[in-house]
Amino acid sequence: MAKSIKWLSHAGFVITTPGGKKILIDPWLTGNPLCPLKPVDITEVHLILVTHDHFDHVGDVVEIAKRTGATVISQPETAAMFKTKMGLPEAQIVYGGFGMNIGGSVTIDNIVITMVQAFHSSESGSPSGYVIKLEDGTSIYHAGDTGIFESMRLIGELYPLDLALLPIGGVFTMDPYQASKALVLLNPKRVIPMHYKTFPILEQDASNFVNMAKKEAPQVEVILPQPGEEYNL
Repeated sequence: MAKSIKWLSHAGFVITTPGGKKILIDPWLTGNPLCPLKPVDITEVHLILVTHDHFDHVGDVVEIAKRTGATVISQPETAAMFKTKMGLPEAQIVYGGFGMNIGGSVTIDNIVITMVQAFHSSESGSPSGYVIKLEDGTSIYHAGDTGIFESMRLIGELYPLDLALLPIGGVFTMDPYQASKALVLLNPKRVIPMHYKTFPILEQDASNFVNMAKKEAPQVEVILPQPGEEYNL
């Protein structure tokens, strides 16, 4: 099966792996002004990755997980919130309902998910990003909501990246200039910018990032999908 990634807008993505598994990241569909899909349109999911507990990242996690039977991966404190406040069954949370923490990895169906640090805020647990290694070795980094940090260089060294998903919106995350500098640290083959345009106070398009990325990291291919558009990896 062909592997692909679909941008749902904001920080939400659906990855289809070579083995046909569906990985959903930060699904905020309900109330999202840019997302062309509704939660009921997400009919098949195997894994749901949650970077932190802000509404625009956890919005539809539990509803989709309950309906599809997906396994949820998140910080332990966020996992506890899903269980106690939102009724997610313990069996649907990774590591027997405990969740996992920064530095931890889990292998499910030959897909390796590693939780890495992010610099942001979260009421439950610590914000995080993920490195996702697909069955064929393709590595995808979802930065979560974060500012730039020097250890991105180490992430790129530990896990040579085929694709990075980086926020560029500013205000709550990296802005285009910081994100372009992050490309220098991470050195991925390709990048998809995210977390922009959704709110009026955010960067409204990716043009500044595209121009700065060409200057700072010309070796990195910039991919600009529209919300709901699927890109073959």
